[in-house]
This record gives sequence, structure tokens and C-alpha cells, in this order.
Amino acid sequence: MTERSVSHATFVIERAYDAAPARVFAAWASPEAKSLWFGNLAKPDPGYQLDFRVGGRELNKGGPEGGAVYTYDGVYLEIVPDQRIALSYTMDMDQTRISVSIATVELKADGGRTRLIYTEQGAYFDGHDKPEFREHGTKELLNNLAAYLAR
Repeated sequence: MTERSVSHATFVIERAYDAAPARVFAAWASPEAKSLWFGNLAKPDPGYQLDFRVGGRELNKGGPEGGAVYTYDGVYLEIVPDQRIALSYTMDMDQTRISVSIATVELKADGGRTRLIYTEQGAYFDGHDKPEFREHGTKELLNNLAAYLAR
């Protein structure tokens, strides 16, 4: 049997966007909008699913051509319009569960801008994923959000 392990970590990412909280929130809440920035801005995932409500599910699959398929499967736990989103999600690499996480997105008005605070607590399994990889990937997604909002 393969040696099993789990590592735990929390990270926080803060960003400021030149958009009001309602617009930033809408970018998370709209399936059409989120499919554009949650992954590849140039080519949205045609199989992307988002049921943005408490208890609703989000499903996104992708990966490098010819490589492993990564599956993000999330459930929304709390939604406060224009202020807060809390969710839990799993990440799989092909048929292997690589992590489970709980994430919170806080939106704070700052004049006509929005300060976003993203906090994630994760459990990473058997060395298949690492907190620093997840934090880097999340920063890239939040950069995509900035590019989407700047359009």
C-alpha cells in the first residue's frame, strides 16, 4: 500500500479592483462571467457549470493538452450579495483526490473600488498537491479576474 499523508495550510490573498463591489460580486455570481476568468480568458470551458446559490454547485474541468484532467467541484455554503462568498471544494487529478478546501471571498468597498480578501484553508493529500501550488494558481485566477473587470 502507498504511504498516505496530509498537509494543512491556510493562505490569504488581497487584491484591489477598480470596480464597485456589486460588479466584482457579479463576476463571481454569473456563469457567463465566471467561465471567462476562472481558468482561460481566451477560451472558456464549454462544460463549466455554476449554480450560484447556497447549496449550489460549481464544476470546472481542465488541464494541459495531453496531460492530467483536473476537476474542481465546489459547493456554496454562504452568500451575502456584494459582501461575502463561502464555499468548500475538492480538487481531483484524473481519478485521484488531491485536496479539499474551504474558501471565503470578502468584498470591501473602498471608494469606487473593491478590496477583495480571499482566505483558503486546505488539506493536501499524499504529496499530489502543495499549498504553494494552490496559492500560486489562485493568484493567477485573481489576476484573470482583474483582466476581466478591466475589459
